[in-house]
Amino acid sequence: MENCPPNKRTRCEVWTRVMGYHRPLSHFNIGKKSEHISRKHFTECTAANSIFVKKYAGQLLYTVAPR
Repeated sequence: MENCPPNKRTRCEVWTRVMGYHRPLSHFNIGKKSEHISRKHFTECTAANSIFVKKYAGQLLYTVAPR
């Protein structure tokens, strides 16, 4: 990847969802920014291929007895 001169680059704003609200990272305080960096992000592909899904696929799991 080539390095672009600063006058040819476009600043990108990163947004994330926190407690149901979408917020730009630039509005986070120092503590929230450091928490965001250490956060483990969800990816649908990884979740769909997890050991849990492979083990229990096709089975019904009840937390409450069916009626």
